[in-house]
Amino acid sequence: MSKPSGDYQPSRREVLRPAEYVGGAAIAAIFVGVIALVATRDIVLAAIGTGGVFIIVLVVLALLAMTIKPDAAESAELDEDAAARAAREGDAPAGDAPGAPDAPEAPKGH
Repeated sequence: MSKPSGDYQPSRREVLRPAEYVGGAAIAAIFVGVIALVATRDIVLAAIGTGGVFIIVLVVLALLAMTIKPDAAESAELDEDAAARAAREGDAPAGDAPGAPDAPEAPKGH
């Protein structure tokens, strides 16, 4: 993994966000596991339910987190990162090149 460029230091909340997702999924999984164990007295069934719920909740939380639109500060940071990356590689950022089309052209018929 590469180090982020510049002096950007993620906040404590940003660093701990993945742990929040895993913790929330673990809490839901333990709850289901305990309920299944009390109801059925079958450890294997409770373990399967616990693992399944953990994976499902973790995936759902991750998908929901990806749907959140970045605010203005995050968008500006993403634009700055793209510009810095393009400057390092000697390219212009996508869409800023002179003569670059605004939208892809439709395929032409035969």
